[in-house]
Amino acid sequence: MQQRRLTKFKMQKIREECGVFGIYNSQDASALTALGLHALQHRGQEGCGIVSYDGKNFHSEKRQGLVGDNFTNKDVLKKLPGKFAVGHNRYSTTGETSLRNIQPFFADLHGGGIAIAHNGNLTNAISLRENLVKDGAIFRTTSDTETIVQLIAKSRRLKIVDKIIDALFQIQGGFALTMITNKKLIGVRDPLGIRPLVLGKIKNSYVLTSETCALDIIGAKFIREVENGEIVIVENEKIQSIKPFPKKKSRPCVFEYIYFARPDSILNGKSAYEFRKNLGYELAKESKNIGDIIVPVPDSGVPAAIGFAQFKKMNFELGLIRNHYVGRTFIEPTQSIRSLGVKLKLSANMSSIKNKSVILIDDSLVRGTTCYKIVKMLYESGAKEVHVRIACPEIKFPDFYGIDMPSKKELLAANKNLNEMKNYIQSDSLKFLSIDGLYRGICGSKRNNVYPQFTDHYFTGEYPIKPVDKMKENNVAQLSLLSGKSNN
Repeated sequence: MQQRRLTKFKMQKIREECGVFGIYNSQDASALTALGLHALQHRGQEGCGIVSYDGKNFHSEKRQGLVGDNFTNKDVLKKLPGKFAVGHNRYSTTGETSLRNIQPFFADLHGGGIAIAHNGNLTNAISLRENLVKDGAIFRTTSDTETIVQLIAKSRRLKIVDKIIDALFQIQGGFALTMITNKKLIGVRDPLGIRPLVLGKIKNSYVLTSETCALDIIGAKFIREVENGEIVIVENEKIQSIKPFPKKKSRPCVFEYIYFARPDSILNGKSAYEFRKNLGYELAKESKNIGDIIVPVPDSGVPAAIGFAQFKKMNFELGLIRNHYVGRTFIEPTQSIRSLGVKLKLSANMSSIKNKSVILIDDSLVRGTTCYKIVKMLYESGAKEVHVRIACPEIKFPDFYGIDMPSKKELLAANKNLNEMKNYIQSDSLKFLSIDGLYRGICGSKRNNVYPQFTDHYFTGEYPIKPVDKMKENNVAQLSLLSGKSNN
């Protein structure tokens, strides 16, 4: 095999921006919020925060790092009293990684306070921000969420819900918002339902959160998904629903089904795990009968690999073992250590793969650097052949709705044809799931080309919401003059 210089290794997965959690009327509001954020840890690992309300004052704690490292201490939770709480896990797609960008954001408004947690991206945030600054607004962060706060604060409407509606009609993009005020828990989902939000209940307390797995961990009952374009208001133990936007068909992000949602979370009445098995099943239907064993890339490729193996009636083997205890800041002091690359997080199970023709299954292929290193590892561990199968179509276009997706120039499939991609990762063969196979696996029918069932621009280039900021002639904007390293 041709040798390629290994650069510093990172697991090159697409990352979701954030997870949100809000609870109303619970004596253990902050503790339950911390548990909910723990269940949503996969949606963001850079920072976490909780804001609570005790009937008189709001209380805020924000920390860099994981929930378990910051909100398991009783002394920390004691600083967050009250029956209302809202929490947030952050993975940045807009704004630097700094303490000032960690949510929830709190603001004093005329009539009371508000705390906001946001999952998603606004496609017109820079344009809105420029206008707000011209009007005298002062920004402390580089997060597009602060733009929403400023728009709410600027509204001349008297009622808080009306102020929020004013702001919503000005923003564009994919977003799910969870908010607490002096009296209310409020949830908002964008008009297309791109970003997820669900409603649950535990005893007399209502919960709004990104995924059902956060309900499960606290013993809450799943009520329903918040509908696209819906505002849910919880007050006085009652739920009010407002739908201020013109009615549109829902177009949720297809990557929630492919990768983002935790496997045990429920999407449209079925677990994400089942959808991913179906994708593996469809991929197997489209693939030739080759290979000796099925090997998943852990943990992302496991459900699809199971579905693939069941259809092909082939042996499923854990040919790759993941080390779950390698920290994000693992010290790599020398070139000799850095060169170990992928072995820091993955190792080959030689006894399973030696002298075997391996079918390697993963959920997606982004830059291709990780896949190359895994293929190389399998060959070095004795694999006779490596055939790569990807349980989604080729990713050719970037995202602007809340996903940390590389630019088009970094996406392997945007710059190489199938044979060139195969040669790049140095596998014996490479195949992706078709668009129709993707839709059959998720909704049992072909893609509706007139009005697609999902937001799927990653594969098709059809953006349901125009990326306004990216379309500007000068799309490089000064968000802040304060260094991202500044801890304020």
